Amino acid sequence: MDALLAHQTPVELTILMPCLNEARTVATCIHAARRFLEESGLAGEVLVADNGSTDGSQEQARRAGARVIHVPRRGYGAALLAGIASASGRYVIMGDADESYDFSALQAFVDALRGGAELVMGNRFRGGIAPGAMPALHRYLGNPVLSFVGRLFFRSAIRDFHCGLRGFSRAAINRLGLVSPGMEFASEMVAKAALAGMRIEEVPTTLRPDGRDRPPHLRTWRDGWRHLRFLLLFCPRWLFLYPGLTLFALGLGGFALSALPGISASVGIHSLLYMAAATVLGAQLVQLALLTKWVGIISRVVPPQPWVTRWTPYMKLEHGLVAGFLLMAVGLGWSAWLTWGWGATGFGALDPTETMRVAIPAVTLMILGAQAAAGSLFAGALNFSWASTREGST
Repeated sequence: MDALLAHQTPVELTILMPCLNEARTVATCIHAARRFLEESGLAGEVLVADNGSTDGSQEQARRAGARVIHVPRRGYGAALLAGIASASGRYVIMGDADESYDFSALQAFVDALRGGAELVMGNRFRGGIAPGAMPALHRYLGNPVLSFVGRLFFRSAIRDFHCGLRGFSRAAINRLGLVSPGMEFASEMVAKAALAGMRIEEVPTTLRPDGRDRPPHLRTWRDGWRHLRFLLLFCPRWLFLYPGLTLFALGLGGFALSALPGISASVGIHSLLYMAAATVLGAQLVQLALLTKWVGIISRVVPPQPWVTRWTPYMKLEHGLVAGFLLMAVGLGWSAWLTWGWGATGFGALDPTETMRVAIPAVTLMILGAQAAAGSLFAGALNFSWASTREGST
């Protein structure tokens, strides 16, 4: 009867540990986690998502009292995704099985989750980093820089963006559609949670030197770049939009100033050429930002943004084509006027300086128009391709 009642008791907490060749430390982590569950009176389980260990980690974990699942797809994120899918708890607290985190001190995470937080991040800088627990490069450069980028890009207050000990509501995390199989999974979780407007809190946690007898799986430069690359691609306004708007404004501003009486004569055609380049490149970067964001939204990698909900009903492929063709028409008309003026002089020798003052803006308009039309067609192709894929999968 006791066994039946225990089976029927809802599991409140799953303590999840990704594992790849952690035979030296996994049992100690499991014992600490089970001790926490017993002392706190929580209905919970310890789940190990094994990523293909060859050192007997699986048997060590089972003997220590954990439930073990095999995850054939390699990668930190892949192991955690499989573990989250297999977890029974309403809440999940995840952490590495290398003794670097204290699984017997999780009450602050549980309290925050019970209080309504949907994602609870550990903060090692507030809780304490023991000597030798974190390389100086990670502590003073890697983590601070990536955490700053994360706060800037996603308007999050998280101070330790990459702490491996974190808790979350399983239902809330499942709504995010996490997909990264590698180390960048840690960034994806926080970024998507922030974009989705989830309630995110931080609690102090300690970091100790790990108990491994082998090098860590983390590779400083490779994985650091993967995190930064993910943050940049996931937030195209910093990668494309803001640089594009800056260039576009500088280019147009330069053209406007060069048209003012008293200034136009002092602006050479070489300056006009650079203004044209800034305008065209800026427009292209803005377009890339919009297309990148649109790809993320229609593929459900990122949640819909307010501007999309507000403006999508009024944004159609035909509108972009019309705008593009109008710009091209103005540029062509301007070029035709220049040609007509040339013909009126008998197609004789031209003054290169005066001719280029007209030709550069005209060509710029034609390029912008062609670019707008091509971008609209590409966006339409994305919509069509995605709609066809979804219909084919239903």
